[in-house]
Amino acid sequence: MAEETFAGTTVLIVGGAGFVGSNLAKQLLEEDIKKLIIIDNMLSADMTNVPGDDRVEFIPRSITEDAVLAGLPEDLDYCYHLSTFHGNQSSIADPLQDHENNTLTSLKLFHRLSDIPNLKKITYAAAACAVAEKTYGEAEATSEDAPVSLYHDSPYSMSKIIGELYGNYFWKQSGLPFVKARFMNVYGPGEILGAGRWRGTPHTIWRNVTPTFVFKSLHQEALPLDNGGSTSRDFIFVEDMARGLQAAGLRGEPGEIYNLASGKETTIKELAETINHLTNNPTPVELRPRRDWDNSGNRYGSPEKARRDLGFEAQIDIHTGLARTVAWTKENMPTIKRCIAQHTHFVPDARNYLD
Repeated sequence: MAEETFAGTTVLIVGGAGFVGSNLAKQLLEEDIKKLIIIDNMLSADMTNVPGDDRVEFIPRSITEDAVLAGLPEDLDYCYHLSTFHGNQSSIADPLQDHENNTLTSLKLFHRLSDIPNLKKITYAAAACAVAEKTYGEAEATSEDAPVSLYHDSPYSMSKIIGELYGNYFWKQSGLPFVKARFMNVYGPGEILGAGRWRGTPHTIWRNVTPTFVFKSLHQEALPLDNGGSTSRDFIFVEDMARGLQAAGLRGEPGEIYNLASGKETTIKELAETINHLTNNPTPVELRPRRDWDNSGNRYGSPEKARRDLGFEAQIDIHTGLARTVAWTKENMPTIKRCIAQHTHFVPDARNYLD
């Protein structure tokens, strides 16, 4: 029996103009798909990430809009739900916006998709941080069956779990072919600092640790290490993540969870040192205390289930991935600075980076 592919299919990516979504879109367009629908309200995205391809239909609106939901084609084959209210700090500052852009998006999308009879798969971007044990010191790989706590550090973490619960509900009640892909710390080309609209905190600009460190290191700044950089994460290159999402969409079993992980633990101090080496940044790191809200500690994901059931394994090691990220950041510095410039009214210090 021939292996299933995306050839000839219609695919929807909700959040497809974002960092991970745009990388997934590029990979899907390399296949012989019939149509790619991208729905993104551009809250944290930039138009440079929308592929220019005749097969792409781009809808710059929210998936929570009834007219957008009603307009989804009945012959939809695959859907990826990657939209989110980025990220922990913004959700703490504005839990209601987090609800609007995380929880409500999932509920309304899953409810609508449950009425599409021939949908092959809906793959949901779940968050490993929502289930990882709060451990400082030696960590064990987080597996898919890790227990879910009732106590979370941010509304973002809670809303990602609620998305899993809603998807599970529609899978059991109406047969929605729902697959959960648990994200680790994704990094790589396409994550644009400052992309989108103001979201209430300076983290509108300083999104995740990797693009922030790369940008600041290229400007020969001291990289700030919260908790002395002793915390650790599982960093996975975005092209690996996009391949993992394709594997989950094609081969994932409805109702199941799959870690998309490198399976390797990297401390934030190690991350900073590698980036400083790649950028030739001579400025020493800045040691800081632990953030008050953050109890996540040390963690990494187990890749065993995805390797066994999906045939997926991360291929890009962190040094190679960071080198490619540094090169991409240099090449795309004008776009990054343009996006940062949108928010200098709120973050005056960001003017220091503008030419």
